[in-house]
Amino acid sequence: MSESTDASHDWSQDLRSRVKHFTQPLVDSLDSRLREQVDRRVDERVDEQMDKKIDAALADRLAVVERAIADLDRALRELEERLGA
Repeated sequence: MSESTDASHDWSQDLRSRVKHFTQPLVDSLDSRLREQVDRRVDERVDEQMDKKIDAALADRLAVVERAIADLDRALRELEERLGA
């Protein structure tokens, strides 16, 4: 490379370095904010999905309990009818 090309390259590198030095805190701050927002949103989505799964599991178990109560109620009525007859 010639001297003028070397000087131009050095100046370009120096300018790039300075711009990076001045913009790095802004980039870091934006990165941090975005990460917090994404993390929060991911947590919300995971919580929503877990709530839906828990609600579905509870609904299934409640249905089983309701069927068991209905079976017991029928059995008691049949027993009462036998004893009353």
